[in-house]
Amino acid sequence: MRHVFPCPLRWSDMDAFGHVNNVVFLRYLEEARIDFMFRLARQADSESFTGGSVVASHEITYVKPLKHRPEPVTVEMWVTRIGAASLTVAYEVRDRAGEGSTVYVRASTVVVPYDLEKERPRRLTDAERAFLKEYLDDSATGVGAA
Repeated sequence: MRHVFPCPLRWSDMDAFGHVNNVVFLRYLEEARIDFMFRLARQADSESFTGGSVVASHEITYVKPLKHRPEPVTVEMWVTRIGAASLTVAYEVRDRAGEGSTVYVRASTVVVPYDLEKERPRRLTDAERAFLKEYLDDSATGVGAA
């Protein structure tokens, strides 16, 4: 299963070349990830990811320029790896949900659950692991995929 997040484009997202700036795509990914971890995960279990999380790395492939438009883009997001103390999510930023729509970006992010009080990484809880498994698809990495 994939998390589908409609993300509005803002006029300020454009750069001098008239398309969405490359760094803005990281914000789109962040918005989808926040919705996934702080809304969906907490709906599934009120304690999921409440201790915090940090980004360990991003990998992003820009497939096609995106020009500003009034319609939102769709960020599809899924889990590609669940470790003991980290997870990897993949994304596609596209026109609309589903195959056949234009893909602008493919990306992945390694996320580490973090204990804010102790200021150090922590292991995934059983509830977090169960939630993530619903979105697990390790056959499609998101980056560089055709």
